[in-house]
Amino acid sequence: QVHLVESGGGLVQAGASLTLSCQDSGRTFSTYVMGWFRQAPGQERTFVATISESGSETYLPNSLKGRFTISRDNAKNTLYLQMNDLTPDDTAVYYCAATGRYGLRALEREYAYWGPGTQVTVSS
Repeated sequence: QVHLVESGGGLVQAGASLTLSCQDSGRTFSTYVMGWFRQAPGQERTFVATISESGSETYLPNSLKGRFTISRDNAKNTLYLQMNDLTPDDTAVYYCAATGRYGLRALEREYAYWGPGTQVTVSS
């Protein structure tokens, strides 16, 4: 069973950094490919990053590479998203998700388990 809860969101100024966490209270965290998605106001949810079960492989869109980093600590059942040089365009609700499918996944429909989300607001 997977139960995900995000934390670490908040209100920051442009240029700041923020690290989001996603805690899984289940016992199978290390067997899931994990991902981060975000949904800005009035927009559809979009892909942010994904990471393999072991953490050895990651994938992010080119638009976020260099600013965002995804990582995980399987001993702590925790997924992270390090976000640097934030801009108002990064304002969104950020969701973590888990999938039992093999390989890195960037499509929302491929993820079976979702957290409730955490709000990130970046002021100019």
